[in-house]
Amino acid sequence: MTDALGWRKKFAVLIPSTNTSVQPEFDDMRPVGVTNHISRIRIPNIPLQSDADFNKLIDLIGSAQDEAVVSAMSCEPDRLVLGISAETFWGGYQMSVKLKKHLLEMTKLPVSMGSEACEEVLKLYNAKTLGVITPYWPVGDRNVIQFFEEAGFKVKRIEGLKRTSPVDIAHATEAELRAALAKVDGDDVDVLIQVGTNLAMARLAAQAEVWLKKPVFAINTAIYWHALRHSGIEDKVDGFGSLLTKH
Repeated sequence: MTDALGWRKKFAVLIPSTNTSVQPEFDDMRPVGVTNHISRIRIPNIPLQSDADFNKLIDLIGSAQDEAVVSAMSCEPDRLVLGISAETFWGGYQMSVKLKKHLLEMTKLPVSMGSEACEEVLKLYNAKTLGVITPYWPVGDRNVIQFFEEAGFKVKRIEGLKRTSPVDIAHATEAELRAALAKVDGDDVDVLIQVGTNLAMARLAAQAEVWLKKPVFAINTAIYWHALRHSGIEDKVDGFGSLLTKH
């Protein structure tokens, strides 16, 4: 029998329990017949005041992740979608490959994750140079730069917003995000890209493409595009920029 609502695909979506942006943004991008099933990685809303605090956060996510995967599997999903970004960039390109391999072996499902989705999108747009926005502390920014440069891109500028807790990431305002875009843009930048799945930037990125006259990608849009297209879902979705309307 086919699922009554998810008759095309059921996505199991992993997000940290502190994340309030992925679920609504993914649901807004969801075509008819595709359903999103959230499994929360249980972590505390710890203060983030330093690189050491941010490293602790990554450790907490890693240690609780597999439990959330097991929970997600009980709905018999068709694909595992990571609504997490820092973990997928951590340690550079080879560690990202290792993480995906672990999840593939654990679930026997196809996997969509932020680092790989971003790489695929940037190659689709023939990007060479990047301006990057993150909610992270410097240690997180260094890991993001490492991944992108090992993937063959040059990060010209990066703006880490140093949010003060995991929940606080979702409190970043549109004005703050617009200011961050201005800081990382320039004639030497092909594409602007935002990482950090709890930054609610999917619709703003689409608007920014109009006034900056270049591609601007939010990571949640990249992840969900990857999940749809690699599941054979070719529906175009308005309101989230060129990626979901043209590709």
